[in-house]
Amino acid sequence: MSEDKAKLQQDIQKSLHSKALNLYKKLGETPRERLERLRIEKPQYAGEVLSYAGRLDPMAEGVLIALVGAENHKRDQYLELSKEYVLDVLFGFSTDSYDVLGKILGDGDPSVVTPRSIKRALNEFRGQFSQEYPPYSSKTVEGKSLWSWARAGGLEAFVLPRKTVTIYEIELVSCYKTKEAQLLVYLDEMINKVQGDFRQEEILRLWGRVLRKDGKREFPCASIKITCSSGTYARGIANKLGALLNTPALALHILRTKVGDFTVEQSWK
Repeated sequence: MSEDKAKLQQDIQKSLHSKALNLYKKLGETPRERLERLRIEKPQYAGEVLSYAGRLDPMAEGVLIALVGAENHKRDQYLELSKEYVLDVLFGFSTDSYDVLGKILGDGDPSVVTPRSIKRALNEFRGQFSQEYPPYSSKTVEGKSLWSWARAGGLEAFVLPRKTVTIYEIELVSCYKTKEAQLLVYLDEMINKVQGDFRQEEILRLWGRVLRKDGKREFPCASIKITCSSGTYARGIANKLGALLNTPALALHILRTKVGDFTVEQSWK
């Protein structure tokens, strides 16, 4: 056992707490930033060994399970818990990250999108299927995360890996339209919440080229509720839904409402 692992084991054994915490990760935060906020806001956890079970992307918010002390030994069990999301999909644009925090790959006419066509396409997701990992994800290939390969322009060297996932329930909650000017304001506000190097300046500049402050266009959106197995990428569903409807699409907003029995209503803000 390495010295680092040995020290971690000692720290866990000395822990005064052993529990799983239901935290609310804000939009713009990384899971690690949420754990650091926990240490600041709850001093009793300042010296504890903490980890999270099931990451959330910066552009997603909601339930994040934090493991304290000896509960870290059960991490694999927490990782396998089912998840529930409310996914808002924007039609008309696609990006390399499958959400708004990505470079725009294409735009198109979303007028073909209707509630009926969305409901029909959602049937394709029910049950078990093989989902491709998003190019910008933490999945490791040959010792490097996919996002590292993507940033270096090296994704062409291999086929994106896939994982078998299960969609237990998926339903269209509502359809609505967002105005061009309002969308631009929303994107600017949300992307500026993110800290660190996520290409924010470049991405905002690209959005500024395709959206106008005085624009009059409206873009269709859909709010979709999903109950799924561990490892399912909600933004991957948004991207695939667009492909099924023959129009670009991306995840406009992702809210994780439940992990196992941990609900968003009971999470620590």
